[in-house]
Amino acid sequence: MANLVQVEPIALMPTQGGCAVFLGNGKKVIYFFIDPSIGASINSVLAQQAPARPLTHDLFMMTLESFGAQVLRVIIIKMVDEIYYARIIFEAENELQEKKIIELDARPSDCIALAVRAHCPIYVVENLWNQLPDVSDTLEEMRKAAADDSSDE
Repeated sequence: MANLVQVEPIALMPTQGGCAVFLGNGKKVIYFFIDPSIGASINSVLAQQAPARPLTHDLFMMTLESFGAQVLRVIIIKMVDEIYYARIIFEAENELQEKKIIELDARPSDCIALAVRAHCPIYVVENLWNQLPDVSDTLEEMRKAAADDSSDE
């Protein structure tokens, strides 16, 4: 397995084009844009807010659990033409007590939405991590702008 950097979602910020998700490891922050509905799905878990009805990611988690499967980890593996690719790794155990590890291709945003629900680690392949710029300053600027906007009201 490639060298991995463990990260966690540290912020979700609305943008003109949708939602920016910021991932960090305490030393560096990266970001990418996701669909606003998935951003809301991730944010509801991070804010410990239960929706009135299950969201798609909640339904998927309930389905996994009913089949005896669990999310072990997610890995953001590469970026091609500014599109990120990720893998989600599950463990399933059938009625014969045979364990099976399943790895699926998935959008990073869906991986993060499931990872926060499963309380499992999120990783970025180290080579990719090292290529991406640190956007800690951008995040702070966005936070300050959001705070200024809310204080003007």
